[in-house]
Parts: sequence; structure tokens; C-alpha cells
Amino acid sequence: MKNITVSVEDGVYRAARILAAERATSVSALVADYLRSLTADEAEFTRLEAQQHEVTAEIARFRAGDRIGREELHSRAIR
Repeated sequence: MKNITVSVEDGVYRAARILAAERATSVSALVADYLRSLTADEAEFTRLEAQQHEVTAEIARFRAGDRIGREELHSRAIR
């Protein structure tokens, strides 16, 4: 595990200490949880971006001429 040093304004630090006390944890744990959530959000964004590219590629292959004609559609419903 790595240690980091972060500089924040006094008011921010006081608010973080109060929040940490209310959650029965430490400021260090709050910061570590926040950094973990940032990396998880980035991974989720990357996954969703890849999914968007797949969907866009699928849409690009769509052609209106590939659809079933009206006559064929109605004949299928009768069967």
C-alpha cells in the first residue's frame, strides 16, 4: 500500500474529519474509498464506451432494404 500527502484548505479538512467521525472511519479511509470509486467509474465508462461502439457499428450495417416487405409480413401472420 502506498502513502500519499494531500493538501486541502482547513475548512475542507475539518468537514472531512466530521464526516469521517459520523461514519466511524478515518479521513484516510474516506480518501481511499473516493479514489477507489474513481477507478471503478473509469472502468465502467470504458465498458460502456466499448458497448456504444458495438451498437453504432451494428446500426451502420442496417439497411432499410433488409426489412421484410408488407406482403411477406402479412402472409406470415396468417400461417
